[in-house]
Amino acid sequence: MKILVMGSGGVGGYFGGRLAAAGHEVTFVARGAHLAAIQEHGLTLDSVLGNAVIKPAKAMADPASAERPEVIMLATKMTDLDAAARQLAPVAGAGVTVITFQNGVEAQAMVERALPGTHVVPGVARIGTHISRPGVIEQMSQFARIEFGETSGETSPQLTAFHAACKSAGIDAVLTTTINRSLWLKFGMLASFSGMAALTGHTSGPLRTTPGTRGILEAAVREAIAVGGAAGGFLSNDDFPRLMRAIDEQPPAMTSSMAHDRRAGKPLEVDYLSGAVVRIGARHGVPTPTHKFIADALAIDAPGRLKS
Repeated sequence: MKILVMGSGGVGGYFGGRLAAAGHEVTFVARGAHLAAIQEHGLTLDSVLGNAVIKPAKAMADPASAERPEVIMLATKMTDLDAAARQLAPVAGAGVTVITFQNGVEAQAMVERALPGTHVVPGVARIGTHISRPGVIEQMSQFARIEFGETSGETSPQLTAFHAACKSAGIDAVLTTTINRSLWLKFGMLASFSGMAALTGHTSGPLRTTPGTRGILEAAVREAIAVGGAAGGFLSNDDFPRLMRAIDEQPPAMTSSMAHDRRAGKPLEVDYLSGAVVRIGARHGVPTPTHKFIADALAIDAPGRLKS
């Protein structure tokens, strides 16, 4: 299958790498030192689920230089999403399916605005990965799953073919009829955990075992559930044990990509995580004081900073 990966970091690099290693025609769009390393040395997956080296790897800076794909895996950070989607205009359009793999619940609408006439499908990635050094994706979690599907609950030949491609690559992939619920289940956990990990600088273990931070995590999860319920019945109070279990079952050393970004001085996705909980909650009359505190406290670092 012909696949374009827009954003070849932890998510796009890992899953795109698995697809390329299985023989699918994958083009990676990357930038800077990461792009240069992939072009020179290939893409390396340093993974607890099995290492792989894709060499040569087809990588470029501008998607306009790529052949028209069947599927675009759009895996940039939310902070880069609008600009990245607009860059895809030359290779998107009728006959191409774009699958969004961003954190949060607002990516599909953003991409549809940027690429009118393109078929856009929401997706969810559940994995712990990051670029450990240029050209190398480190995957630390015992889980590596993607879910995707039409919001209508129907399916399409292209999604079915992409699902088959993922399976052929050994990827734990789910073609779901309830993608909105999948998005909100991840969002309810991630907005809460990611915000606290970035804010405190601590990993999952101490965050969930220290009474004070445990209490804040629980309050944040309950707020996200209330907002998800009000926004479309995607979550209910019955989901609270499930979302807390997802946090409790993380490895103690697990952190969030936003915590990595804060340490590196990169822009933060907080406006699309805790900030989105606050924004969507306000539209539906749901109070969100915990997420407002997290968003306000991280706002000072949200634009990123220049490294000294």
